[in-house]
Amino acid sequence: MAGLTGAAVTDPFLAPGLGAALSDWLAQMSALRGAAANTVEAYRRDVARYLRFLSQHRGGAEGIAAVAATTQSDLRAWMAEERARGLSARSLARSLSAVKGFTAWAADRTGADATTVLSARGPKFRRKLPRPLSIDGAAALLDTIGDDAREDWVAARDTAVVTLLYGLGLRISEALSLTGASQPLPPVLRITGKGGKIRVVPVIPTAAEAVAAYVALCPYDLAPDAPLFRGARGGPVNPRLIQSATERTRLRLGLPATATPHALRHSFATHLLSAGGDLRSIQELLGHASLSTTQAYTAVDAARLMEVYERAHPRA
Repeated sequence: MAGLTGAAVTDPFLAPGLGAALSDWLAQMSALRGAAANTVEAYRRDVARYLRFLSQHRGGAEGIAAVAATTQSDLRAWMAEERARGLSARSLARSLSAVKGFTAWAADRTGADATTVLSARGPKFRRKLPRPLSIDGAAALLDTIGDDAREDWVAARDTAVVTLLYGLGLRISEALSLTGASQPLPPVLRITGKGGKIRVVPVIPTAAEAVAAYVALCPYDLAPDAPLFRGARGGPVNPRLIQSATERTRLRLGLPATATPHALRHSFATHLLSAGGDLRSIQELLGHASLSTTQAYTAVDAARLMEVYERAHPRA
């Protein structure tokens, strides 16, 4: 976290003590909550902008106690400025969440009353629904993604990776983080997801067979501590290679532009829900921290049911 500390302390709009406080909070976020590096960096940017605004809005750099006791007027002015510079409602809601986290931490250390900030409501926005593939579309993609590969082992690799995304609901980063110790695939996999959260995922036979087919053809030594999926020169696979293979396949099949590797994870959840899967179980399989995140798939399922209904019962 040294880099983050330096960036905060040298900011001309922040008092040195406030910059150090921001760095301490970020370090705690990383160490205790297991926040991913990208999340920590996003929070740093969001809170630093907020602190700079307060300093300018109030006419000078302030300490941590003053920040913890921000007034409703200050908070509204900050939110108005963020919207004026073009920040979306979704992004502003994320920034407010970061600000609340830092303010709660600051209030805990100074004894300030942070009720105003912590009770502030973020802007309302419509959450984007996941865009899964149809069952036939997902099956076609898995069956043909290797058709353009120049070598059989590369075709088997791409097929194995996308089968893990659709068959187990993995993120592409999770699939590509598997090591040689994972093969042959066991009945269940322990997956380390976002924030270092570990979940247990059952392995379906199709996924185990796809990985076994790749392992049998792979020309490289898949040592237990080395990446399972390899690039052409033997190094770890760049996610962009899988994304490119998926893009070529969806163009060939005439699938929508939303047919990406991550859409296969959405498809896993949506198709499981359509087949009667329990929402809590799907939450565990996906590694969602909040059930509300998983509930988005119920809206997708309902939307598809309405499409079927309207096709079967056209309006006069």
